[in-house]
Amino acid sequence: MQAMFAVLLLTMGTMSEATSSSEPIQIGARRELLVDDFLVAKLSGGARFELHRPIPREIVLKTDAPWEGNACGYPSVFQDGPRYRMYYHGGHYRHGGAAAQGRPEHPWVLCYAESDDGIHWRRPELGLCEFEGSTKNNIVLTPKSVTAIQGDPAHTAVFKDANPNCPPQARYKCVIVGKPHGLYVLESADGLRFRIASQKPAITQGAFDSQNLAFWDSVRQEYRAYWRIFTEGVADGTTWKPAGLRAIRTAVSKDLVNWTGQSDLRYVNSPPQQLYTNQILPYYRAPHIFIGFPMRYTERGWPDAMLALPDLEDRLDRAKAHPRYGMAITDGLFMTSRDGVLFHRWNEAWLRPGPRRHGSWVYGDHLVFWGLVETASPLGDAPNELSVFATEDYWQGTGVSFRRLSLRIDGFVSLGAPWGGGEMTTKPLVFEGGNLTLNAETSGAGSIRVEIQDAAGQPIPGYALADCPEIFGDDLAMVVRWRNGGDLRPLAGKPIRLRFVLKDADLYAFQFVPYQPDPPRPQGL
Repeated sequence: MQAMFAVLLLTMGTMSEATSSSEPIQIGARRELLVDDFLVAKLSGGARFELHRPIPREIVLKTDAPWEGNACGYPSVFQDGPRYRMYYHGGHYRHGGAAAQGRPEHPWVLCYAESDDGIHWRRPELGLCEFEGSTKNNIVLTPKSVTAIQGDPAHTAVFKDANPNCPPQARYKCVIVGKPHGLYVLESADGLRFRIASQKPAITQGAFDSQNLAFWDSVRQEYRAYWRIFTEGVADGTTWKPAGLRAIRTAVSKDLVNWTGQSDLRYVNSPPQQLYTNQILPYYRAPHIFIGFPMRYTERGWPDAMLALPDLEDRLDRAKAHPRYGMAITDGLFMTSRDGVLFHRWNEAWLRPGPRRHGSWVYGDHLVFWGLVETASPLGDAPNELSVFATEDYWQGTGVSFRRLSLRIDGFVSLGAPWGGGEMTTKPLVFEGGNLTLNAETSGAGSIRVEIQDAAGQPIPGYALADCPEIFGDDLAMVVRWRNGGDLRPLAGKPIRLRFVLKDADLYAFQFVPYQPDPPRPQGL
């Protein structure tokens, strides 16, 4: 109820802004996700925005190799043609309990894994870097690899540069922390052999003691970076002295060298909270929308509820090194933005610590990987699903577990309504295309109907609610058809509003697509 109230307040604020602008929103043919209220003019009945949490799947990797350990994290994952790539740092903490004492600490390294389907992962023997006298490992970076900048393989993010003007020898990039204090960029032609692009830091104002990242923004034709700061932090030219909250800063660049527009992230109706990471990227099916999966850090002290959590002895051992190592808890959040600076952050966790079990409810638990990929559905010929990955068993034993989690494509948030029904009407829109498609699901008795109105809110003849038969089913691209068919070409380029009427249904996204003729109906129906 509290979350719903916050969303309604947010909607009311946006409605007041919308009424002050007479210009319709140009959405063209882009896919619009129902992750915020940007397009919403009115909600009524039981209509509400609902956050959808991922489904836990299998453990895809256990970091139990000698060069890995129980502190592996800050992974990057993406699909690269037929291959899926994963990068993560290897490290080990011995102050995580008795089992952790069984493995020595070692220098931080950057490791690589790959997959043919995004579900089954392997660690290839790359032969690139030596560890304890052998190159039979999956290491791509060691401190020795980046001595020229005193690079730290513990704080890295790897991406494939989508800039069409990027030269082939620099197609893969790695953001890394080095000295003089700042973020540096490494380059690679194959994603395995990296070289230092410049010995001068690209960005210097920040704490950088987390996963700091950058990517090419294809919509705005620029690079964007996100990195860790502490609010009210102070830089003296060589070091960063933190104060206040763990927070996120961003900037843009045309060349990954010169960065402008530094800005701290702002949030709509979210309280100040410690955000340990950011995990922000453009959503690949709607790249004008940024999505992020920050890890929230909360120090809970030592109440009875803390003492009742799993693995108390290990927790107390960690607290001997520092109290917060034992009493901090982390979980995963979800947030979105349309400009890269102002984010709509759900205050409720997207990824909770989950049921009480060994290795859970610890500092570092549920760090969501940077990146998400499509994988095959386990339900036969059902559409692909989205896979994200997160850490478990952090800081304990001898290795971290990487768990895959899945959710519906576009399925982060939906506009939903219960059996009693609900409605949403959009602000004036201008679209391109000839058909309207919905990523939606209903119950067997539920339905969605769509009315198209003019900019003043009056139903357009032939597209009124009474002209739209009930739509039901579960698909990523349901075509909306009225009694006279689904052809919307006469309305393209004109200001219109969409009115969605839902009953026991969820709408995740909609998109105007090129016109396709209505399919013939079977004879006799």
